[in-house]
Amino acid sequence: MKVTDLPKHWEKKKEPVERTHDYNLRLPLEDAARIAALAELYPDRSESDILNDMVAAALDDLVRQSPLRDKLTDREGK
Repeated sequence: MKVTDLPKHWEKKKEPVERTHDYNLRLPLEDAARIAALAELYPDRSESDILNDMVAAALDDLVRQSPLRDKLTDREGK
């Protein structure tokens, strides 16, 4: 999924997703405010949901590009 596809994704019914790893993320105040605004625009999505989707979309975008494709897809099975 592309980052630009996320608003349409957030408008759809939220599907449960298993989260298996936690990260502590420190954002600049302006970015945190933007995430909060997105969560207000899409009340079915928490700020954590928004961040998870954005990271996943960014990683998907990197996987689609070479030369990173091979380096990032090799790790998926590990």
